[in-house]
Amino acid sequence: MLQERVEGRWLDSFRRVFALNGIDRGTQVAILSETQSRPVLIHLSELALHDRGADFCMIQMPTPRQTAPVPVKSTGTSWAIQGNRAAIEALKRVDVIVDCTVEGLIHAPEWPEIEEAGRARLLVICNEHPEILERTEPKAEHGPRVALGIQMLRDAREMRVTSAAGTDLVIDLRNAPCGGTPGFGTTPGSVAHWPGGLCLAFPGKNSVNGRIVMDVGDMNLTFKSTLTSRIDFTVEDDFVTAIKGDGVDAIHFREYMAAWNDRNAYGMSHVGWGMHPGARWVSAAMYDKRDMQAVEFRALAGSFLWSTGANQYAGRYTLGHFDLPMRNCTIELDRHAVVKDGVLQGELAF
Repeated sequence: MLQERVEGRWLDSFRRVFALNGIDRGTQVAILSETQSRPVLIHLSELALHDRGADFCMIQMPTPRQTAPVPVKSTGTSWAIQGNRAAIEALKRVDVIVDCTVEGLIHAPEWPEIEEAGRARLLVICNEHPEILERTEPKAEHGPRVALGIQMLRDAREMRVTSAAGTDLVIDLRNAPCGGTPGFGTTPGSVAHWPGGLCLAFPGKNSVNGRIVMDVGDMNLTFKSTLTSRIDFTVEDDFVTAIKGDGVDAIHFREYMAAWNDRNAYGMSHVGWGMHPGARWVSAAMYDKRDMQAVEFRALAGSFLWSTGANQYAGRYTLGHFDLPMRNCTIELDRHAVVKDGVLQGELAF
């Protein structure tokens, strides 16, 4: 079992990542955590900020009670702030929020107000064991390729995803907000997460149609599991309308979806691909579920990542959520392959 204590090499990694995020002497920083946060991540953040000479404070919120009909994991939607005005106002007045909440603030209801204040940028330190963070440390050289991938998405009108397993999905990208992160950012309002390395689009209404076939070896990050059987999805006008498969993977997927009793849980949230050369599929076999938040697997270089659940750009909100990275897919933007059979192409390749 991995131990959770401060190690010098992990502290070195935190120092480097904070430097990459523009945190230096006098930078005003808030470490945001909750009572169920991983203590070693808070401690490493505190020590690294001290060493960088940052002017920092620590805000800890009580983890809210569980109200959903099923366990909620890996959503990117922390409810820890719970609308607390004092916390919100404090976070609006710093340069950087080091986010150590369990789920992260990326889709949290308070983040838009904090972002619109025009000052703070967000660094989400995902709820991973420090060994995973060390191995997936963002590097400066990742930045240009991720930026290029995001620009390709913004310039494209259509994404098509195919695979030998039977996937054939078409996404209208016109007017779709696009983004991503290499794991660092230095401008007000930027959002970074560690592990990072992701290019994403959030499709608008009535823009996603086709078939997705998740094969053996693909991943369900909400369950932190690797599929042992196929799941065959039908997507019509942005919503999953059929989930076929006889294995336990499909059974669990159908039961979890149904438990929400919420049509929006079946909606498409985002689509894109991973860009981190250090992320590895096999890592899932090496860690207990307790050790990982499984964010590494969203960033697998050359993977196709799709997600169900909240998509604020399409006016859909729900806590029901799945992140679903797939292997061996071909991703085309306006008929130009950016990923072929699970391998990054051209200038995107490492």
